[in-house]
Amino acid sequence: MGVGAMRIIETDACVAEGAAYLADIEPRFAYALSQTGPLPLRRRKDGFEQLLSAIVSQQISVAAANGIWKRLKAAKLTGPRKIMWASDEELRACGLSRQKIRYAKALAEARIDFAALRDAPSDEVIATLTQVSGIGVWTGEIYAMFSLGHADVFASGDLALQESARLLFELPERPKERAMREMAAAWSPWRAVAARLLWAYYHVEKSREGIR
Repeated sequence: MGVGAMRIIETDACVAEGAAYLADIEPRFAYALSQTGPLPLRRRKDGFEQLLSAIVSQQISVAAANGIWKRLKAAKLTGPRKIMWASDEELRACGLSRQKIRYAKALAEARIDFAALRDAPSDEVIATLTQVSGIGVWTGEIYAMFSLGHADVFASGDLALQESARLLFELPERPKERAMREMAAAWSPWRAVAARLLWAYYHVEKSREGIR
């Protein structure tokens, strides 16, 4: 299923189809899949809250981000209008830094048409989101991948993906963003499934290292 020619990942069957395609074109992916087992769907909701949550999570631990998010939820400060109306003091009391308050307000004031993004190609989604202060390319790619289900988007700047590619493809060093993007071009039209597979393989390898 998809929007026009764009493939949208909606179910586990879509992920399995992409994984089978990747295993067929690349023996190393077939090996990785034998180590990871079936890949997760990882679909999330789209909209303002997802991006606000991404801003909250930047450069802090998962536990710290969860704590801040819980306080924002309790204060009913997770919608665009509430963020716009909230004072800096109220947002600071929830745990947001001065910089993140600025980013949250910028996101609220951007008035993004999230419904329209559902039908937009990945490049357009990423371009729209990265116009907002505090949202980088990685966040835009992750949003397209998991909130919109785009099958052919890849987060080339993601360090875990780069490290996993180094391990799986036995590269002399971790590929930089540009090299990673060039590598991933060969995995179209299922680059988002390749990302899921590389993340899963990364966890398998890291836990294996921990056992040694």
